Amino acid sequence: MSSTKNPRAMPHLPSILLMLVAMSAVSFGEQPSAPCHANPQANLDVATVAARGDVSSLPNPLKERLVRMASRPHSQLPTQAYAEAHSDTAPFKPKPSQLFQYYLLDSKGFEPNPFTAIFPGLNDNVMLTATGPDCGLPTIGSVRVVLEPKPDLPTDPSDVRAFIDVFTDISGLFVINNESGWYEGWMIHDLKVAPVNNRPRPDGHAQFGTILKSDADKLKGGNKVPGAFFTVDGSAPHWPSPNDHFPDKQTNVVPIQVSMGAWNTLQQSDGHAYWEFNYTTDWVHPLYELPFTGGIPGTFEAGQVGALQSIIPGSGPNGIKNDPVTYGDNPNTKGVIQGTGPRDPDKFDGDDDTQREFRMRFIPSGLANEIFLDVYQRLASFEPGVTDFKQRLFDAYAAEVARVDANGDGAISGPEGDVDTPSDGFEDNARLFIPATQFNRFAITRELNDGLLAPRFAPSQRAWVLSGIQVPVNPSVPASAGEDGDDR
Repeated sequence: MSSTKNPRAMPHLPSILLMLVAMSAVSFGEQPSAPCHANPQANLDVATVAARGDVSSLPNPLKERLVRMASRPHSQLPTQAYAEAHSDTAPFKPKPSQLFQYYLLDSKGFEPNPFTAIFPGLNDNVMLTATGPDCGLPTIGSVRVVLEPKPDLPTDPSDVRAFIDVFTDISGLFVINNESGWYEGWMIHDLKVAPVNNRPRPDGHAQFGTILKSDADKLKGGNKVPGAFFTVDGSAPHWPSPNDHFPDKQTNVVPIQVSMGAWNTLQQSDGHAYWEFNYTTDWVHPLYELPFTGGIPGTFEAGQVGALQSIIPGSGPNGIKNDPVTYGDNPNTKGVIQGTGPRDPDKFDGDDDTQREFRMRFIPSGLANEIFLDVYQRLASFEPGVTDFKQRLFDAYAAEVARVDANGDGAISGPEGDVDTPSDGFEDNARLFIPATQFNRFAITRELNDGLLAPRFAPSQRAWVLSGIQVPVNPSVPASAGEDGDDR
């Protein structure tokens, strides 16, 4: 999108007219072909979104994407972002949220699958289920990641104590009707090569976030460069590509995926999701689910899909297993041990620790990173000689959870996983959380209610419908207008 008009040079024209002139090419250019129906008020919608206070200051590529979606048929315009911070002195005016990164999404950055492409003899004579609505308009989306500049919270988005809002807007995905299906967004941090610290723990294990020299000596190729993206074969990173072919040709990086929530689409095939990203939500699915999702070559053929569930919290197959009566999703008004009612992972903060959630199935993202260091990089300091992936994963999961799990129940509770709680000799748990700024990719998957928290077919891309890479914005720009009714 580009404009040949300069509003400052023509102050006598109403701003809405200028927007109509500037955006008309975009609005008309994004209408579906017959027999589908165009958006009859495309110009007005384009002008409205472009002039909105939460959009007008955004970087041009992001603004263009939001305007492009507004021009298409839709049930609602891209989500209005409201400020959730205000000044700390009267009259307490709202302080705009600050965009510090974004992702532009499409369905082209990974191997085509039955959700995103037509395959003769497979789905060429059946109803399309994900992409392809509005007579084939390409499926696109955007993700805005903004910081709430609250007076009592960090204003640096790389600080894990910062509070961050994530706005996802999608155009061109069919509604999911059957089997409790949904779409789910994921911020992805790809594992990096850890720095060398040759001072082991008393048990010979590398210190948190590091590897020993003996570990580094066993690594191959580019994996010997601290800070580089780790790859399972030591070769240069092979990012997901439309030329991939599961299972023999696929990405060699190791993703850590944090859910951005589940959602479905609306009548006109647009979807809109909001997520609060902070240390209470920067948690990862139980990694021991990975061999049972079908996304690791050979596991489906071995009949391992769904062979293990994480419904009862614990530290996995080689760790603590808990009583379902005590740790199951209790339907009663009063909990068995503490807390109240059914499991509620959002019941994380509170002044009374006995009322906070203790049956967490997730683990902090930085602890997931630590587990993957054990599995892939600590080949000398963790279980040397053990090469079976599942054993290394299950053992590492149990060992690393135990370092944070103060009461030995195999589950990290809200109090145990709180950022301010000390553990494993550290004064707090800040190390256990990956900052938002380090999530270099974003993906959206098509999910089914299979009981797993891991992405469907993880770590492969077989259930992906959209993806994009991180675009940093520095300095940040205002990205909200007005004020949220509840700015906790």
